[in-house]
Amino acid sequence: MSGVVPVRRAVVSVSDKDGVVELGRGLVAAGARVISTGSTAATLREAGVAVTEVAEVTGFPEMMGGRVKTLHPAIHAGILADKRNPEHLEALSGQGIEPIDLVVVNLYPFERTVVSGAGPDEVVEQIDIGGPTLLRAAAKNHASVGVVVDPARYGEVVAAIEKEGGLTDELRRDLAREAFAHVAAYDAAIAAWFSRNEDEPPAIVVAGFERTASLRYGENPHQSAALYRKVLSDGPLGGAEVLQGKEMSYNNWLDAEAARGLAAWLEGPACVIVKHHNPCGAAEAGSAADAYNAAFASDTVSAFGGVVAFNSEVDAAAAAAMADVFTEVIVAPAFSAEALAAFAERKNLRVVRAPLPTEGGLELRPIDGGALVQHRDAVTETRDAMKVATRREPTEDEWASLLFAWKVAARVKSNAIVFTVGTATVGVGAGQMSRVDSVHIASRKAGERSAGSVMASDAFFPFRDGIDAAAEAGVKAVIQPGGSVRDDEVVAAADEHGMAMVLTGVRHFRH
Repeated sequence: MSGVVPVRRAVVSVSDKDGVVELGRGLVAAGARVISTGSTAATLREAGVAVTEVAEVTGFPEMMGGRVKTLHPAIHAGILADKRNPEHLEALSGQGIEPIDLVVVNLYPFERTVVSGAGPDEVVEQIDIGGPTLLRAAAKNHASVGVVVDPARYGEVVAAIEKEGGLTDELRRDLAREAFAHVAAYDAAIAAWFSRNEDEPPAIVVAGFERTASLRYGENPHQSAALYRKVLSDGPLGGAEVLQGKEMSYNNWLDAEAARGLAAWLEGPACVIVKHHNPCGAAEAGSAADAYNAAFASDTVSAFGGVVAFNSEVDAAAAAAMADVFTEVIVAPAFSAEALAAFAERKNLRVVRAPLPTEGGLELRPIDGGALVQHRDAVTETRDAMKVATRREPTEDEWASLLFAWKVAARVKSNAIVFTVGTATVGVGAGQMSRVDSVHIASRKAGERSAGSVMASDAFFPFRDGIDAAAEAGVKAVIQPGGSVRDDEVVAAADEHGMAMVLTGVRHFRH
């Protein structure tokens, strides 16, 4: 690196004009010549900042509605010249080109244009070409050039020029890192937009994430962590707003995502209580309060310190139902004023307003040296497409309970077993290495409530032992995918116990 780089000439071309006038004034006051493009130059000039148009430097006017303006050797040679290299400086001198010491650029509002619902032609017009080229050139040559993409850094840059006489090695390297990340995220948004309707995962997945907050720690106190917004999205949990309470932790965000995801699948009003990313209680009822009470009754022990999600407005009655239970987070699409007033008395309770999620999109899971990518799971199976495999048909009440249990099971870690009575869980067995163990756990959680319940399994029963255990607990009907080589044996066991069994033909593993 080359120590402190004085700033004598700066290219400033920004879409976001926030702070650009103050930056321009600071640069000129420090003795720098500001070179700029059309709209930025106009903004600076109107504010009384001396500015030189890029066209004056290149000798060419802006063309094609601004598509071509900075793409010229008079600009890029000045940026890419390594001031430590005599041959570079000689080449500049031979062509009458002056070095450029600072590049300040932020890019066309591609994401904002997509989110606005603009048509393809308008979106494509917001794919910046000159901006990323300027940024990459300056960031590559950060030994000789400073590069700024974030208006929040303007004050720091001007202060460095005033106090240090220019930009230090450390500052230029940090700014270059930020610039490369900024361009990468911008390109990720463009790639995602072009891939938005593909049926198969694309050959190359470009994931762009922008940090929105640093978290106190990760899953454990010794792990550092941060929260990010994915490009072309409203942000975590659809742009969730934390209305009150302590800072959301890493685990809070995970559990809120899990609770909200299942709540969105249920018929409203519905409530889901999650502990360690698994639902310990879920219910549909006539009101949010009744749904909470039924979900809480599923497992009153595990609900302590849980995360609660609703798929409808939380009103005063629901807030009152939760008053005596220690809860980490409540997430819902809306809250009444009375509910918020009640929650305000519980200072440590986090209240999060988040819209219900929409289905679809890709799910990415990093693994060592790579990633796994799949389309998100969803329960789309209907009763008409399911098959009753046993001699006994489910009753109408059992059908309602089975279909509810099937949705819940799809959001429980495999091996997943869910016992329900009506449209409320009474026992959940999650994440066990054998399916029969999950049955035993769900049965123990349900206790006497298992008599007359129905059971859902996210995948097939490999043996009849799970059915025998369920029958012993008092289960009367079962819903499962089927597909085992021992399906006949499993169905025969259900017939022996007088159970009804529905085969969905679809598995919902969740690892």
